[in-house]
Amino acid sequence: MEKVVSGIRPTGKLHLGNYFGAVKNFLKMQDTAECFFFIADYHSLTTHPTPENLHGNVKQVLAEYLAAGLDPEKSTLYIQSDVPEVIELYLLLNMNAYLGELERVTSFKDKVRKQPNNVNAGLLTYPTLMAADVIIHKAAKVPVGKDQEQNLEMMRTFARRFNRMYKVDYFPIPSAYNFGEALVKIPGLDGSGKMGKSEGEGNAIYLCEDEKTMRKKIMRAVTDGGPTEMNQEKPEAIQNLFTLLSVVSTPDTVEHFDALYNKCEIRYGDLKKQLAEDTIKFTAPFREKVADLHANTEYLSKVAAIGAEKARESASQTIKEIREIIGFRKF
Repeated sequence: MEKVVSGIRPTGKLHLGNYFGAVKNFLKMQDTAECFFFIADYHSLTTHPTPENLHGNVKQVLAEYLAAGLDPEKSTLYIQSDVPEVIELYLLLNMNAYLGELERVTSFKDKVRKQPNNVNAGLLTYPTLMAADVIIHKAAKVPVGKDQEQNLEMMRTFARRFNRMYKVDYFPIPSAYNFGEALVKIPGLDGSGKMGKSEGEGNAIYLCEDEKTMRKKIMRAVTDGGPTEMNQEKPEAIQNLFTLLSVVSTPDTVEHFDALYNKCEIRYGDLKKQLAEDTIKFTAPFREKVADLHANTEYLSKVAAIGAEKARESASQTIKEIREIIGFRKF
């Protein structure tokens, strides 16, 4: 069974987009591969969170992903900072990573533009920490989005460089995980593009936000003046609303509003109200599970401890072996 590693950003917020994208695919992966899912709290330090935010976000995201269906008995679910071996490998990889190649990484250049007053070394060496997270388990596959393709290529570079420098065939060269089918793309509420936090808070529907906020966001979703011809093609903003409706509502509800649109009789206010109520109903069980898990600190601690033990068993073996390869030996 091949090993797969994927990081989870400790933002504390799961929205419909990543629930139907990343999370649904994680659930498939844990049944077909040896999976390591980690909450990337070290990575979050590049934005300097407060201790309260850091701990709270890690707890929230752990509860959310468990509520979404990640099974700690099927996969290894752990917190990055509970596995110190990752940082040792991060340091060793940095010894063979070059300033020029790190400065050329697109995500680093984007961060420099967006946060010029916080261009820290962690941002620069983000690709080496990401590589350490993956290759420490000798993973063959990594599920990555378009924005992470360059970081995947850097992982491959670092793994090859280690093998070449020490004349070994030790690290597998990781490749992108192929889900075997088209990913479900959930549109945002701003009229174009996909749902995501980076597009703004108003663009995404978070599974744990309160009903009032959900209704307010959906009622503000971008629309147009309405159809002017029978059976005309829907513009992107309107098709986005119908796509969301198809995810959370019954087929006959979608058919009802589709027929009204085709007859030029649709009222977007009614469509949005229906979408809001169906979204609230769809996400209610998830919110209840998260609330139960959040209150059960003992269970969350147990999950984190078991995950850390499993992850460290894998990581410590790798560190032991690469120390021998590099030449660190006790007298």
